[in-house]
Formats: sequence, structure tokens, C-alpha cells
Amino acid sequence: MKILFIAPYIGATYGGTSKIVTELVEAIGCLGVSVDLVTTHANGSKNLDVPLNEWIHQKCYRVQYFDCWYRDDFIIAPSLISWLFKNVNNYDIVHSQTVFAPMISVAHSICKYFQIPYIVTPHGMLEPWALSYKAWKKRIYYKVFENPAIQNSSAIQATSSFELNNINSLKFQNTVFVPNGIRRQEFEPLSNPEIFYQQFPETRGKTLILFLGRIDPKKGLDLLAPAFAKVYNQFPHTHLVVAGPDNIGFMDKAQNYFLQADCLDAVTFTGMVSGALKYAALAAANLYVAPSYSEGFSISILEGMASGLPCIITTACNFPEAAKAEAAHVVEINVNAIANALIECLSNPQQATEMGDRARKFIFQNYTWDRAADKLIQVYKSVIDKKPLPEFLG
Repeated sequence: MKILFIAPYIGATYGGTSKIVTELVEAIGCLGVSVDLVTTHANGSKNLDVPLNEWIHQKCYRVQYFDCWYRDDFIIAPSLISWLFKNVNNYDIVHSQTVFAPMISVAHSICKYFQIPYIVTPHGMLEPWALSYKAWKKRIYYKVFENPAIQNSSAIQATSSFELNNINSLKFQNTVFVPNGIRRQEFEPLSNPEIFYQQFPETRGKTLILFLGRIDPKKGLDLLAPAFAKVYNQFPHTHLVVAGPDNIGFMDKAQNYFLQADCLDAVTFTGMVSGALKYAALAAANLYVAPSYSEGFSISILEGMASGLPCIITTACNFPEAAKAEAAHVVEINVNAIANALIECLSNPQQATEMGDRARKFIFQNYTWDRAADKLIQVYKSVIDKKPLPEFLG
């Protein structure tokens, strides 16, 4: 069995989707399946410094980068498309990442032409909020390109139970539920927070609330600003860390939310954090917050929970299982609900700690990349053998 992953980008600037793709490809390859990844060198304002048009061997898989033209996350890569046209017949199945991407739409057409089955992972781009954002553009593109291509796919991977229901409501068939995961070894033991304190000394000695995600309209920073202002008025020892890249030029507007809420002085915008610095930020934090309007299935939430943090997430984060397991506060998408949950955790530190402990065990038991890879391999085998898709419960 030979699998080809295709993604418009895997640069860290683009947030969780990039990490999901690379972690999943590696996990599948480490289970003995031949898997390749083709992508572009796009990475926001600065291209990835990588060799182009040649295979680079990573642990358990190969990756090849192609030159491209892009603006924000709109990416066109003629050389990748040309390569795909010549090489797609070498693979048993293609697994595409994200939708509303011209390059991916063309890839689907090539697969159809050569009768190569393909699987689609939307990464939350078919969620109601995502479809309504810039709706007039998406409505046309969806009708002409996206809907027919997805209908023709052999399987559609939903990464949360809510996303599964939303995709099914769009009248698509052949959906499977395979959630994202984490590498357990990256959180055992927890990192030393000192690396984070040294780089951002204003956070030392504070009770830190961590937002870890892209600076983007859908992430709910307009809700977090007034919510944090309420928290800060009651708990002046708190400090908010907004950690994440700004790949669409939204930073000024995001910072203005906190300026208007009169709490900007108690907020640190770190920019992109990755590797040791990201794990140090998770270790330094006391609480994690995700005030999103829309998500697929957030890796950073899993990382927050795996770090043992009390987590406040909205219903749009598509993780009702966390609420059922009493492993996170899952709240409505509004300022008061977010503020009240943060205040409850700060007012009851022992209960918050116990919830964080439950979260850590819950993630380790249920949401790892090994589990996700094993399920996807079962899906691939079913597609290739033209058998019914397996039914997973998460």
C-alpha cells in the first residue's frame, strides 16, 4: 500500500493544520505503510528554506516541496500540479488536506482523471462559521468546484463528532470519524518553564492564561479581550499570553480589542512559538483558553489538556467528549461564559487542578497519533479493497 498526502502548506505560520499533517504522515509511516507528502514552500511572509523538487527523507516518510505563488493562504503551485499529473499513478490512494484551495481542487480532478481514489480532510473548513466567513466567494467556489470534488471522494475524514454531523448535514456520503492526537512522549515529563520566562520576563511570577493559536478572526480574540478584562479586574495578578502567528495581517485589530477593553498592559503577544519554547509556554501556564467561533479539531487544545492545564473552550471547538469526561470547561460562545469559567477556575484552584489531571489522563488514553494512524490505515485498506468504510466511535 502506497499513500500520497498532498497539502498546500506545512509551514508553521499556518498553525495547527501544518502540525497535524506532518505528525499524521509520520505516524502512518512508522506503522509500516509507505507514505509520501507533497507540499509547497509557502510560510506566510517568508518561504521555507528547503530544497525544492527533490525527496527529503524524514522519520518514516518522504516529503517533497515545490515552488509556489501565494497571498496569505491562497496558494498556486504549477510545478506541484505538473508533478502530480506525472506521478499520481504510482500511488494506491491520495489523501488531500483542507478544502477551498485551488491546488487541492486541481489535485482532485487529476485523481478523478487517473481513477485514483482520494480521501478529503476539510480541517474544519466545512463548519458553519467557516462557510459563512466571506460567504459570497465560498458559495460560488463550493458549488462549482468543492461540492462535486468532495462528492466524488472515497472518504471524508471528520476529526470531531460535531464536524462529522455538520459534514453529514451537507448531504455528503462516506464520512469517517478519526480525531487528531498528540505524541505522549512530548508531555512526559512536562517541560521547564524557565525558557519561556527568560524570553518573556514580564510573565514571571504571574498567573498565566494561555491562548495558543493563530491570530485570526475565527479564534475569538474579540470575545477574549472583554472576558479577560473582567478576569483581570477581579484577579490583578493574572496575565494573558497570546501565542501564535499572524499570517493574514490581523494583529493590529486583535491588539486593539484588548486596548479597547483596557487590559492591553496585562497581555503579552509572543508571535509564533514552536518547539521547546511552545512546550515551555504550556509548562508556564496556569490556565488554557480557546474562545473560538469555529474549529476542526484543535491540536493546541489537546496539547493544553495533555499538559494538565485546566482548559476553557467554546462549544465551537467541537469537543463535547471533554465536557462529558469532566476534563474541560466547554462553554457557550460569548464573553460572559468565557469570563465566568476563567473566574471559576481561579476561584477554585484545587478543583481546577483536579480537572487538569483528568484532562491529561483523558488525552493520553484516547487521543494519540498512533491511534489516529491505525484508524486511517483501516480506512485506506477499505477504500483500496472496495469494502465498506469502518465505523469508528472516536
